[in-house]
Amino acid sequence: MTEGCKVKIFTRSFDLRLYNQASGLWEGIECDGRVRLTDKSADGYFYAMLREQDCDIAINIDEDAFVCNPDAVNDLVRLMIAEGYANIGCADAGEGLPRNGNPKVTNPFFNILDLRQIRSKFDRCALKAYDEHYEPYYPFFLWMADNFRTLYLSATGHPDGTTTVLFDPQGRTICKHSWYARFYSMPGFVVRRIQKDQGMQKGRIDSLISEVYAERGLQRPGSGWAQRCRFAADRTLRWIIKVPQRISRWPSKLMRKMKKSR
Repeated sequence: MTEGCKVKIFTRSFDLRLYNQASGLWEGIECDGRVRLTDKSADGYFYAMLREQDCDIAINIDEDAFVCNPDAVNDLVRLMIAEGYANIGCADAGEGLPRNGNPKVTNPFFNILDLRQIRSKFDRCALKAYDEHYEPYYPFFLWMADNFRTLYLSATGHPDGTTTVLFDPQGRTICKHSWYARFYSMPGFVVRRIQKDQGMQKGRIDSLISEVYAERGLQRPGSGWAQRCRFAADRTLRWIIKVPQRISRWPSKLMRKMKKSR
């Protein structure tokens, strides 16, 4: 079905609990492996995929994007191979997204990428020509849009007022992306100090996870005492690594803001 191509699922993961819930919904997706990438920057995540030489097609699924129809995902992989697309995803602007980015860019909550095509031209120096940093990964996706064929998928909003529902060209629901996973493991009182309007995300995301599992007719994974300890240890490690990473990027962010203000 995939003409000998090696297909892997990649996830940039911060919270092992969310990863566990999201990966339980990958049942039925035809792939040769799963790769959980931790402690990667928003753009470095994609460079790590490109270095995975034992992979031809990457299915990129965020840990807060919950797959509703694995057949739709499989069909998109086949469509990519048949039609020669290098990127399939949802434009980072428009209906169903709580943001207004560049419509040439596909938001990385869900992508299918032909790594073979991308590797054939990829040059990080070429990304310097793209001086748009709405998000760190924007130069990479703008470069792809200018060099390869992209299939843009449609989306709409969810009744919870935040989640994005993504569709394939046939109108089937591919996944539901909750957004704000960065607040999932953060205590509400801390979130309210950082971003007052985003303090109640865990309950909403848990409700969405239960909804998708119910629609799929699957049993949502539980967690015993030992697994909860594992989740807590992983979360602590992720924070220990993430905080210094964030601080180290402050100077470059400040420079970009100063450049834009001129």
